[in-house]
Amino acid sequence: MDDSSVFDVEFLTFLKTFVDVHHSIYPTVPPQGIYFEALVERTFRAIHKPLTVITSGGVNQPRYNVQIEGQRISLKTETGIGTKRSLINITKLCTAEREPWDAETLKTRAIEHLGRYDLILMLRAIWSAGRVYYQLVDIPITLLRLLAQCEPVPVGRRVGRRSLGADVFYEGHLAFHVHFDGSDGKCQIRGLRVEDCILLLEWEKLREPSALPVITETPLIAAALIIHIARICERRSNNNAAAGCDERSSTSDR
Repeated sequence: MDDSSVFDVEFLTFLKTFVDVHHSIYPTVPPQGIYFEALVERTFRAIHKPLTVITSGGVNQPRYNVQIEGQRISLKTETGIGTKRSLINITKLCTAEREPWDAETLKTRAIEHLGRYDLILMLRAIWSAGRVYYQLVDIPITLLRLLAQCEPVPVGRRVGRRSLGADVFYEGHLAFHVHFDGSDGKCQIRGLRVEDCILLLEWEKLREPSALPVITETPLIAAALIIHIARICERRSNNNAAAGCDERSSTSDR
């Protein structure tokens, strides 16, 4: 099964619609993490494709998020204010906290982790004045596996466990930079070219002129959700009251 049979036109159309609905409620808070996972899950259910939602396999080595028709899909997002239109950053491909902390061991762990997925789908949000540009990108795992060929070297000035990094090349050009962070053990992918991936869909949405993407999004999500739920409860209360009036009126008529 190829990627196009999973991320087909119907899937992309429904997912774009769900992202647009989210955007209409939270114009400065793109869906990420469990919120994006929920939209993808709802999309597959809407187009009647059988799926299995997978729980996390641990903090350090999370598993894929969704399995659809035998394909294991990892869902990722990049929505910060510094997101670039042509370059992708994966802030946490995996975490390698265990020792030994050396180049070959870290590369091996990253490659083993990539073996847990068949596909990687990323939602990206690129901010500009008055607009936000959304991208849905299929990141080829075969491209990320090229990190096995690099030679990470110590970088930075951190005292103690040093970070390691290396450039990774593809067909004669720089494909991305892999970084193993000595402070938290994360394996990061930096500067991955969008043109080396599969850009499935790109579209733009208007946002409030004075609005800026927030760094700490959880309080805003909670507040907006409370307001949204309160409005739903109010509508239901009004509907129930109206139904009660209709019932009393019908009884009096009899």
